[in-house]
Amino acid sequence: MTDTTLFLVDDHELFLSGVQNELSQQYPIVGTASDVDEAIASIRQLEPEVVLVDVHMPGGGGVTVISNVLQTHPETRFLALSVSDSPEDVIAMIRAGARGYVTKSIAPADLADAVRRVADGDAVFSPRLAGFVLDAFGGAISPAADPELDQLTPREQEVLRLIARGLAYKQVARKLSISIKTVETHVSSVLRKLQLSSRHELARWASDRRII
Repeated sequence: MTDTTLFLVDDHELFLSGVQNELSQQYPIVGTASDVDEAIASIRQLEPEVVLVDVHMPGGGGVTVISNVLQTHPETRFLALSVSDSPEDVIAMIRAGARGYVTKSIAPADLADAVRRVADGDAVFSPRLAGFVLDAFGGAISPAADPELDQLTPREQEVLRLIARGLAYKQVARKLSISIKTVETHVSSVLRKLQLSSRHELARWASDRRII
């Protein structure tokens, strides 16, 4: 378990209970709330490092929670978690001050990782949301902080660059002093995280971002 304290905000109590059960294995959860006013008051009192907050709730939703808390506790980091993947919702939450936005279809392990990355200061977005976030905020999120690339581990990024340059698995394994099987595992993870289906798509993805 890490030392990062976590607070959960969601008006669907069954979902809230499930998330709490999943994440309590890795993070100290200092509190939960199911409405906007309760969330604002409790977050200010308990001062968690990261708040996982739903977007649509009675009383103003996640935007209201974030904007109010940041007025008095600007160091609090917010990660939005929602069923919605609409550009309007994502952009509104980011403008309010959220450090990331993931959808509720996210796997538990990926959600735990997203919390860790937000705690570390990273911007985190579900892969299919990253494109229009970059379009909407332009220079505010530089290519060096590409949220899609940032979801890869440093080793996965190394493998990505070498594979995108056309190296064979055997060549990558030799260059990085790892086994071919490990290379295959990293490539599979990269393809899954970036929602790509082949090495050709991976190479084109890397070329488009000028990271080869």
